[in-house]
Amino acid sequence: MPDAMKEDLWRRWRAGESISVISRALGKPPGSVFTVLKHHGGIAPAERMRRADRLTPEDRESISRGLEAGASMRSIALSIGRPPSTVSREVSRNGGRLKYRAFAAEQRAREQAGRPKPSALQDNVVLRQLVIELLETEWSPEQIVGHLRLVHADNPLMRISHESIYRAIYTTRWKMIPRELCAKLRTGRPIRKNQKNTVKGQWRSQITGARPIEERPAAADARTELGHLEGDLIIGAKNSQVATLVDRTSRYLTMVALPSRHTATVIPALQQAFSLMDPRHLSTLTWDRGMELAGHRLLTDATGVDVFFAAPRSPWQRGTNENTNKLIRQYLPKGTDLGLHTQIDLDALAARLNNRPRKCLGYRTPAQCVALTV
Repeated sequence: MPDAMKEDLWRRWRAGESISVISRALGKPPGSVFTVLKHHGGIAPAERMRRADRLTPEDRESISRGLEAGASMRSIALSIGRPPSTVSREVSRNGGRLKYRAFAAEQRAREQAGRPKPSALQDNVVLRQLVIELLETEWSPEQIVGHLRLVHADNPLMRISHESIYRAIYTTRWKMIPRELCAKLRTGRPIRKNQKNTVKGQWRSQITGARPIEERPAAADARTELGHLEGDLIIGAKNSQVATLVDRTSRYLTMVALPSRHTATVIPALQQAFSLMDPRHLSTLTWDRGMELAGHRLLTDATGVDVFFAAPRSPWQRGTNENTNKLIRQYLPKGTDLGLHTQIDLDALAARLNNRPRKCLGYRTPAQCVALTV
């Protein structure tokens, strides 16, 4: 693939185009596009900036034509506005008068110009091994970085950026972190991908007596106290589903197994889940417009938890729950049968996530945040 085509490929990838769209635009098979992307881990290489005092491709063409015409080094240098010593060294390092070729000289200069700074993981074996161990326990790069800053605050040798970890994972040519650890990340992607996506809500039905999110207590919006939950269903294959409940302040997760998504099933299941929680941590519940909570009044009467509903097509109003559901998808991928997981399985999964550090919590875990308030 020519360099100009590769530059167009990366430009389109930065803009958020998919591999198939890029493939059609370039007239190349999707596999060829993926091969280019995978070599750099999907991370677009930095655009090269040539220094003003460096020879350009046009300068090298002029040198080549001058040599072909038998011109002296001094006259060639004068024609391109460069010192004679610059032209002389350029010709000498690229085969001399008889073998000098502008294209080969330009390629050699580009190859020698690439001197990337070594990653902190490259020379620090202790740091690299620790990062690998934490990745194997399914911590994200940001969680690892936050943890290192807390535990090794006085040791600059144990500092690294999350971007360096991502690059080490995805960039195959570096071979610092085992490639298979891509599968340990939440997304499980083999290459880095753009985040330019839109989330669209869906108007599913009208719910009688639905209280809008605007009526929710100010403490819920401010995240100043525990007990304000966000909830939703995650859907799997074969008409399977699981309810997720997340505290807005502590991000503490509760998962509820559901045999169906009918309100006559969901309401009793949520009521049972609430009965196992600390009453001090139960105040409000914010849900989307799904009809599985059409019987919300029964839930409020039985538990005392006030239920509020987000606006249609506005998933960002329940951002804490949406983000947590994405974390859960690492373990319960889309298209799988969620009915195969028992309540014991879901409790174990919730415990795993509740004991993972979160950036928004200062890299404390949800379980730690709940314990601090008891």
